[in-house]
Amino acid sequence: MIQTFTVTGMTCGHCEKAVTHALKQLDPQAQVTIDRSANRVDVESDQARALLSQAMTDEGYTVAS
Repeated sequence: MIQTFTVTGMTCGHCEKAVTHALKQLDPQAQVTIDRSANRVDVESDQARALLSQAMTDEGYTVAS
């Protein structure tokens, strides 16, 4: 299932890698697509939305939805 999040605070490639790493720590099979200019993160994963959101929040990013 693909879930879309609005994530603010990502300003560079390192930020994208940090978000991707946090999500893959939770679900190594996750497929992560990031559009930094749109503050959009698409995650294909069977993990609960709240857990995915928390993983990004724990990295220091603000997740709006």
